Amino acid sequence: MLIAQHLALTDILDSLLSLVFAFTFGTAIGVERQLRQRTAGLRTNALVAIAAAAFVDLGLHLQGPQGASYISGYIVSGVGFLGAGAIMKEGANIMGLNTAATLWGSAAVGAMCGADLWVQAGLVTFFVLAANTLLRYLVLYINTRPTSTDDTEANYHLYVVCERATLAQTLSKLQQLLDSSGYAARSTEKHALGANDTEIEVLLMTTIARAEQLNAITTEMEQVSGVKGAFWHTSPLNG
Repeated sequence: MLIAQHLALTDILDSLLSLVFAFTFGTAIGVERQLRQRTAGLRTNALVAIAAAAFVDLGLHLQGPQGASYISGYIVSGVGFLGAGAIMKEGANIMGLNTAATLWGSAAVGAMCGADLWVQAGLVTFFVLAANTLLRYLVLYINTRPTSTDDTEANYHLYVVCERATLAQTLSKLQQLLDSSGYAARSTEKHALGANDTEIEVLLMTTIARAEQLNAITTEMEQVSGVKGAFWHTSPLNG
């Protein structure tokens, strides 16, 4: 009878160890999340790890490695839906992506515990915790360092305000400077300013430009007869 086989002490001990390791590792991940007051905290991560371990352990007992592999695929899909519930959108900001990714990590840890890969599960736990703690300092450094236009992708806009009577020569000079600097114009628009002036707006083709080159172009344009001002700025890329 199957029940006699599954009631064997070694069988029960194997399942117990899988659940103990899943509980321990899931709790370790959850403590870090709870300390940071994240949506999915200690209990959620522990439960995800325990449930994943239980399902994989079930697959092992019913159909061996093939059953564990089969159930693991469903765990991946199921945790994907669970993680989607932790993701929230507030205006242009998306929150909860890290929490959702951590749930995936907890599920992976639990699945490995269920498959009796306890040492490997411990390694995954370590790296999940490292990603959520140690990498925070790297993220903080990157987010607080001054942004350089030399390595930031954006839309680059050049503006030149000139007298309407000198529009043709101003456009010619601007095109000459852009060509010599290696920049191509994606679009050029002209806007009337008052009764006598025109604003030229050039959107560059490139999404990475050097600030010193753009400053040099605007400085030289300001020396052109009839030009009343020149400047540039960036705008975020769409998508």
